[in-house]
Amino acid sequence: MTDALRVRRRSLVRRAVGQGAPLWRMDGILLGAVVALSVISTLLVWSSTRQWNSAEPTAMVKKHVLNLGIGLALYSAVAVSDYRVLRRYAPLVFGIATLGLLLVLTPMGATVNGHHSWIMLGGGFAVQPGELAKPALVLMLAVLLARTGDKKKDRPRYLDVGLCLVIWGVTVTLVMLEPDLGTTTVLTAITAGMIVYAGVHKRLVVAGLVLAAAGAAAVWFLGLLKPYQVARFTALMDPSTDPRGIGYNSRQALVAIGSGELFGKGLFHGGQTTGRFVPEQHTDFIFTVAGEELGFVGSAVVVLLLGVVLLRCLRIARLCEDRFAALVAGGVVTWLGFQTLVNVGMTIGIMPITGVPLPFVSYGGTATFANMMAVGVLQAIHIKDRVFG
Repeated sequence: MTDALRVRRRSLVRRAVGQGAPLWRMDGILLGAVVALSVISTLLVWSSTRQWNSAEPTAMVKKHVLNLGIGLALYSAVAVSDYRVLRRYAPLVFGIATLGLLLVLTPMGATVNGHHSWIMLGGGFAVQPGELAKPALVLMLAVLLARTGDKKKDRPRYLDVGLCLVIWGVTVTLVMLEPDLGTTTVLTAITAGMIVYAGVHKRLVVAGLVLAAAGAAAVWFLGLLKPYQVARFTALMDPSTDPRGIGYNSRQALVAIGSGELFGKGLFHGGQTTGRFVPEQHTDFIFTVAGEELGFVGSAVVVLLLGVVLLRCLRIARLCEDRFAALVAGGVVTWLGFQTLVNVGMTIGIMPITGVPLPFVSYGGTATFANMMAVGVLQAIHIKDRVFG
């Protein structure tokens, strides 16, 4: 190895981990909360899947650890990059995500666990374009709503809001054709939250609420919902309805969480989890594993860590001066906060059952990558603010 090559290598290492490197300018609390959730997630996935294959009880958790490793690599790569580049490439990112949603509706699409939302890549790997549509929508809406001026005083034009609704309409139409009601509600929450955060006039907010209520009523009374979707709302109102059918998931989730009491039955010792009484307990219902095996205390720790993530993201949104960055941060907070509310809420019986994973905790490749990249973007915003602030 030549002296010049040694000097260049030392320079690269110094820039990567030396004093003043992006690594040391990250929000350490946010990073710590994400890593802690990843560790807890690994234990819960291991507990909920080790009974699947007696010959290879760690098969699923190994795949989950691989997904987490890739996700953290993406997180790091995005965090040390210049987030302002995303503003230029947002239309391309949205276009790729939309193409993915279109491909799901072709023969390339595949059904997994009853949801036709996947594209199989081979080797046991698949991608879910609906998850990638979430960060793509956040970026595209931020571009449309960002205008020159103070982020707190400048209001978006009605044309900007109209274009946002068109973008939302295209996205949710493709997702509903799968159909995927859970992802649709998340995309709708992201759009509404970002438009409000952008500072639209109160009259527009009121008009939007009225239209939303009228639309929901029309969907309900015109019978546009599928029978199983209507049944989920019925089960929410009365979990004892059809306990062996549509009310089964809600009932078993409540039994699992309630049986954990204060400190839980211990990791790997949950009867509901070991017996696989709760469907999809490694993905949508992973919070029931925490409730049964870690108890109220363990579940509270999970919720607390998720709260820390949201609060640190809100702090980044509040402090950054760039309007585009503030809107991206606001969109990510809305996305992760709404998913957390829906996922935890459906397991404790206060929200209808929907296919929405718990951020940073549920098993899943595409969702993990999307979550990690979203928080990575906020770290990149935080780093830039510390450099130029």
